[in-house]
Amino acid sequence: MAGYFTLEADSVLRDRAFMRLLIGRVTATLATQIQSVVVGWQLYAMTRDPLTLGWVGLAQFLPMALLVLPAGDAADRLPRRLILTASWLVQAIAGVLFLVLTLSGTESPIGFFAVLVLFGMARAFAGPGMQSLLPQVVGERRLPKAIAWNSSAFQVAVIGGPALGGGVYLAGPAFAYGLCAALFACAAVAIASIRRRLPARADTSRASAFARFTAGIVYVRTRPIILGAISLDLFAVLLGGATALLPVYAHEILHVGPAGLGLLRSAVAIGAFSMGIYLGRNALERRAGAIMFAAVAIFGVATIVFGLSTSFMLSFMALMVMGAADMISVFVRSSLIQLATPDSMRGRVNAVNMLFIGASNELGEFESGVTAALFGTVGAVVLGGVGTLAVVGIWMALFPALRRVDRLNDVATSAPADSR
Repeated sequence: MAGYFTLEADSVLRDRAFMRLLIGRVTATLATQIQSVVVGWQLYAMTRDPLTLGWVGLAQFLPMALLVLPAGDAADRLPRRLILTASWLVQAIAGVLFLVLTLSGTESPIGFFAVLVLFGMARAFAGPGMQSLLPQVVGERRLPKAIAWNSSAFQVAVIGGPALGGGVYLAGPAFAYGLCAALFACAAVAIASIRRRLPARADTSRASAFARFTAGIVYVRTRPIILGAISLDLFAVLLGGATALLPVYAHEILHVGPAGLGLLRSAVAIGAFSMGIYLGRNALERRAGAIMFAAVAIFGVATIVFGLSTSFMLSFMALMVMGAADMISVFVRSSLIQLATPDSMRGRVNAVNMLFIGASNELGEFESGVTAALFGTVGAVVLGGVGTLAVVGIWMALFPALRRVDRLNDVATSAPADSR
């Protein structure tokens, strides 16, 4: 692969192809964050029903869950640049459809849910495509630095996106959706403009489609440390998904309006970004597994604090702590996956990881909406935090190998060369 790259390993930021990939990632993430704030606020204002926020998450998760494994296989067999470009173009179309629905003056959320399904289908292909394209663009030698810059840029977009979404909503949801469509289109253009010749990723095996689609699941299942890490994140965030109920907190508990909602959503990303900088300067040298479990426990405690808070500042701080703790979990999980996965499997393994992430986020939103309808908003968040603490204890018993992980690099030594 080194023949495709002409710059030295320490010059990744001067690599035009990488910068275009970075611009596309940031632009698409901004659009996603803005759209998330606007859709949540608009539909809650339309129905005044917390369960509506749950359906928003479910409408995105179900199509993603159905398509993400075939999408991972496609990322290992087809041009990843083409897959990512097409995905962001479809998301731009979804933004246009949201705009049309808003201008039509409809008071029914059904049409919005239909567009969210389309959006979820496109996201299923964007995740594996993006994660597996990065190594092709920068090469193996520069991959660690590229991952660091890519993650930092992503967190900047996650920080700014929700706050920008809350401000943009003041100009009206129609303007916000038009902006999202334009941003997604720009992201697609940025990826399509990468001119570097990339190596083909064709899988020459004679395996059936079903075997190819499930290869990532088989790979993860046979590695208990990876399975434990991603399932811990799944259930912890699934139960502690307080962010799905932020529109309710902003509107009825903290009384801060859409601008305050944007700030609350940004608080999680601010905590994650700050922790990301710390981890970049102070790598986890030892006891990575134990630190991961401790971080998830802190995430649960912070969730309980947020659930009980009636102060905007305390709520903001609790969300920051949640973001910082979650970043540690994400860092350990991502490192395990990157270090233990060969390139020929990256699309499919990243698809499995995305399935877990999607379940913890979008399906977590549905779980939060349902429990809020049953137990009230505060009760649902507090119950979720308690559940997260319970999951930590159970997973420490179920996955002792994960708890005993010391140096992350040690995991890579046992990775098979290939698993097609």
